[in-house]
Amino acid sequence: MEKLVNISYNQTGASTNVDAMGMREMQRMVYEQRNRKYLLVKAPPASGKSRALMFVALDKLANQGIRKVIVAVPEKSIGRSFRSTELKRYGFFDDWQVSDYFNLCSGSDDSRKSARFKEFLRSSPNRILVCTHATLRNALKEVRDEELNDCFFGIDEFHHGSADAYNDLGELIRRLITSTSAHIMAMTGSYFRGDQMPILRPEDEQLFMPSVNYDYYRQLNGYKYLKSLGLGYQFYTGKFITAIPEALDTTKKTLIHIPPVQGRESYAKKYDIVADIIAEIGEVVDEDAEHFIKIVRTPDGRLLKVGDLVEDNVAQRAALQSYLQRMDRKDALDILIALGTAKEGFDWQWCEVCLTIGMRASMTEVVQIIGRCTRDCEGKTHAQFINLVPCPDAAQEEVSVAVNNMLKAIAVSLLMEQVMAPKWDFRTKRDDDEEVVDRKNRVLHVKGLAEPTERAKAIIENDITELKATVLSSDILKQAMANDAIAEVITQSLIPKVIQEKYPTLTEQEVECVRQQLVLSIATQGAEVTVDEHGREFINIANKFCDKGVELSKLSINLIDSINPFQRAYEIMAKSLTPEVLRAIQFSIEEQRSDMSIEEAVLLLKNYLPKYKEEHHGAIPTLSDTEPLAKRIALAIDFVAKKKREYLQTGKL
Repeated sequence: MEKLVNISYNQTGASTNVDAMGMREMQRMVYEQRNRKYLLVKAPPASGKSRALMFVALDKLANQGIRKVIVAVPEKSIGRSFRSTELKRYGFFDDWQVSDYFNLCSGSDDSRKSARFKEFLRSSPNRILVCTHATLRNALKEVRDEELNDCFFGIDEFHHGSADAYNDLGELIRRLITSTSAHIMAMTGSYFRGDQMPILRPEDEQLFMPSVNYDYYRQLNGYKYLKSLGLGYQFYTGKFITAIPEALDTTKKTLIHIPPVQGRESYAKKYDIVADIIAEIGEVVDEDAEHFIKIVRTPDGRLLKVGDLVEDNVAQRAALQSYLQRMDRKDALDILIALGTAKEGFDWQWCEVCLTIGMRASMTEVVQIIGRCTRDCEGKTHAQFINLVPCPDAAQEEVSVAVNNMLKAIAVSLLMEQVMAPKWDFRTKRDDDEEVVDRKNRVLHVKGLAEPTERAKAIIENDITELKATVLSSDILKQAMANDAIAEVITQSLIPKVIQEKYPTLTEQEVECVRQQLVLSIATQGAEVTVDEHGREFINIANKFCDKGVELSKLSINLIDSINPFQRAYEIMAKSLTPEVLRAIQFSIEEQRSDMSIEEAVLLLKNYLPKYKEEHHGAIPTLSDTEPLAKRIALAIDFVAKKKREYLQTGKL
């Protein structure tokens, strides 16, 4: 297996230490913003978002005129994070108290939940209710807007919402904003969606800005025990079960997610797949009948406790889930096999490895799964995410599907490196500036960098990771890999289009500000500053165009624009795949290349055609040219000629 990312941390303990009020670092950051009406918190699993909400909600009840608190979670199992909690004993002024009657995530009687919700709003003296997103959506259909005034809504896993008019949770949030005086605290560990649909409409998103950001790096760097995280992909041919012996280390506490039932990686019924995986682990010799935990003897004689969440039997699943919720010791479980569960909000602090079988097109899902193994606990020093994915077969008919999935995998891996690693803060560099880099604060000064407006600055500070996710999962990545010599086209023509589509209200100047920061972020990902024997400082960018580093005093946005920031994706593929498969992928990419745009054609003809003619004694490039840049210029010439003909015929471009 090729480990694409392996990051070490300093184990400072900062993210888990508590202050005199019982708050951890992230919770203090959130509490400082407690007076805001709309608050968005972006923080990874295990950072303490649920308790942060408790602190804010109790302050709103005591000091801000809020009369009711409603917490909504995506599924019942996550509701346990919001059960009654003692806070006063750790220094806070009040405890979080939720009555069993109004904890609508407990029990199995769903028929009365909407009625209880209305009772809570209209007549109950109780102040706090916990429910699922589904219960909230259903109950509010029967509640008038004025009944929601002066209420505080805590929306967990906020990325389930969407700006799409057909997304019920998104429309509910919009209703609270436009038609009531309700306060909202939205929380998520991954503020982006797999379908690239924005979570909030731009005008609504502005109300939540600036958000409270507590990134993965800050969280993991502040742990006491966990000091490194590995992210990697392993490829298999044929059936994935043949790769399980190599991918699965049975000495590690492991969470296995099998492929979706309808996924191309599923070769049998889900129960048979689970049985095959257990057979690879060892022989079932016993079973805990009360909790439905299988006892499996490995070939070397060890006895492992294996849980099966794929099982559909209601009683068995309920017994196992209850067991998982009450686990309080490391030896309670060794391996857990799941399908659609054990992702968001699932807490197994001893989990060391997440083995995910099959492609996950949603980056949100990948982030959530990784979060299952990154909880800090004594004795765990390393966490590992492994994605076991099919290797495209050059002979198979549906190679384009495999290629598309492979590109998604690469995009996710690059995104994860960005999420997990510290980021540079880019600032304008003028010619007379003396200070170039501040290593302590990771500030990098760049010549020619545009000064952002407040709106552009909010996007740069809060959404650069999500924007990168959008870029990396779009057709831009395919074009970048197919045309890596034409970096300027990618950075100045294609990327601005993505930004404009995601933020349609931005001005041209604001798009340019965001573009510059995005390209800088990608190009300097994983970069380090070094000093040579003459005392000159260099930034070493992980790219074939900058093998020797770039002198910091010469770093400029123009230089960065000349570097293809996606080149590393190509290099990762070259490391991980055979030459035969790589050739098949390149062929498929060439076939699927997007049509040329007017902006790209103008850029090529204006900046590159004159250079080509000068170097080739006035010759014009042709489509048969073997040089990729020359071929692309020829395509631009044909494209412009075609557009001219269309204009002469129709009067329209």
